[in-house]
Amino acid sequence: MLTESYKNAEGFAKSHYENFPVISLTLPKEARKHIAVIYQFARQADDITDEGEVNSESRTESLELYESQLADCSSGKFANDFWAALYNTINDCKLNKQYLYDLLSAFKQDIHTKRYSHYENLLDYCRRSANPVGRLVLEVCGVRNEEAFLYSDSICTALQLTNFYQDVSVDIQKGRIYIPQIEMTKFGVEEKIFEEKQINANFKSLLKYQIDRTRLLFVEGRKLLPLLPKPLLVQIKMTILGGEKILDKIVELDYNVLAQRPKLNKFDYIRIFTKGLLTDAK
Repeated sequence: MLTESYKNAEGFAKSHYENFPVISLTLPKEARKHIAVIYQFARQADDITDEGEVNSESRTESLELYESQLADCSSGKFANDFWAALYNTINDCKLNKQYLYDLLSAFKQDIHTKRYSHYENLLDYCRRSANPVGRLVLEVCGVRNEEAFLYSDSICTALQLTNFYQDVSVDIQKGRIYIPQIEMTKFGVEEKIFEEKQINANFKSLLKYQIDRTRLLFVEGRKLLPLLPKPLLVQIKMTILGGEKILDKIVELDYNVLAQRPKLNKFDYIRIFTKGLLTDAK
C-alpha cells in the first residue's frame, strides 16, 4: 500500500509544472518519495483553494475537511492511502506537523484575502504559504539547523514572490493582486491597468522594484548552500536558478506580465540542471 502511494505521489509531482525540480534524481530515493508526498499534500490543498467556479464557502469547507483529515492522519486514522503515506513520512522523518497546518492557514487566507496593503503583509503570507515547504524538505534530509531554516525561508519567500509576478495575468482573473497597494500608489499604478492589460512606464518601474527586491532574497538564500549535504545542495541550487530565470524572463518581456505568462522551457531546464551539478555552492 505504502509503496504504491509513494509511487502515485511521485507521479503527481512530475505531472505539475513548477519553476524548479520538485524531486531531482540527485536526491536519495528515500528522500524523493517523502518530498513527493509533502508536495502532493500542499498542491492538493492549493487546488481546493482555486477550485474553478466553486464558491468561497464551499472551498473553505473543503479545506476544513482536508485539515480534519490531517488531524486524523496524525492520530493514525487515514481517509485513503495518501494519508497513510503522509503519516509514514511525518514519523519516519520526524517532521514538525505545525508546518503542514501553516500551509493550510495560508490557503484558507487565499480564499478570502485578495489584496495586501503592505509588503510586510505579503511576507507574513509567504511565511505560511512557502517557507514551511523549505523547512520540511530540510527536515526530510536531516538538516535541522536554525541558521539553515532562516536562509531557506529567504529562498522560499523569493520563490513565492517570483510566482506572484509570473502569475499577475492569472491572479487578476481570480480577483487577486499580490503587489502591495501602498507601493502601487507610490508608483502611480491604478488597479484598472491589470484588467485593461495596458502596461505603462509606472507599471514597469513598480515591477522592477519588486523584482530587484526579490533578487536580494535569492542572494541571501544562497548562504544556505554551504550548509547542505551535496545531493540536497544540487536540488536547492537548481531551485534558486529556476526562480532567478523566471525573473530574468520577466525583464526580457520588458515587464509585460499582463500580456504573457513567462515559463521555463526544456532548454532552460537543461541549463539549470547543468549549472546545478556544478556544486561550488555559489
